[in-house]
Order: sequence, then C-alpha cells, then structure tokens
Amino acid sequence: MQDINDLLYRLSKSKFRSSFHLKEKDKEYISKKGLNTIEDHAYDFINKRLKPDIIPNDGKQTPMRGHPVFIAQHATATCCRGCLYKWYKIPKNIELDDTTVKFIVDLIMAWIKKEYKIT
Repeated sequence: MQDINDLLYRLSKSKFRSSFHLKEKDKEYISKKGLNTIEDHAYDFINKRLKPDIIPNDGKQTPMRGHPVFIAQHATATCCRGCLYKWYKIPKNIELDDTTVKFIVDLIMAWIKKEYKIT
C-alpha cells in the first residue's frame, strides 16, 4: 500500500478533500470516547459499508456529518468504492481483504489524529 503521509499530502492538495475538518463537537466526541474507540468505529463502518463486494447504495453510504470517521472518510476519499478506485485504484465489486481494510482505517485514523491536534 501507499505511504500514508504522502497520501495525506496529496489529499490536502484537493480543494474538495481539504475542505473537510473536524468540528469542535467532533473533537469533544473523540476526547470523550478515546482514539481506540474511534478506531473500533472506523473498522465497524468500513467492514459494513465498504468491504462487501456489492454495495447497493455505493456513493451514498457515508453521511457527510454525524461522526468523526464519516468526516475523515470524505477527507481521505475512503467514503465509497468509487472514490477508493479513483484515488487508490482499489477495484470495485470485489470484497476488500483485511490488509486493505487496515490500510483504509490507518489512513482515516492518521487524518483524524492530524486534525484532532489542531486547536
């Protein structure tokens, strides 16, 4: 897989992807729950919404707000299989393996940690 720091840099150059930021309530939620719980949520969301080979509502499965992971998914282009293909060449219509799921969650968490430190 690709280097996460390089990917975060590339994503920061996209006008759309760089427009996403954690709001204060998102940061408070992270503080309350802890990063380990947020990572558990990320695994849960990715396994349910992106891992399957067929996703009936692909492109619409990730809300634009409501959880720090959702914001991070849009910021990191891990929100749908179309974006995963466009940005990372991860093919559509195949079940994601555990290595790919881990890569996606690691990227999401790296973005969250970077955003979370911004005051």
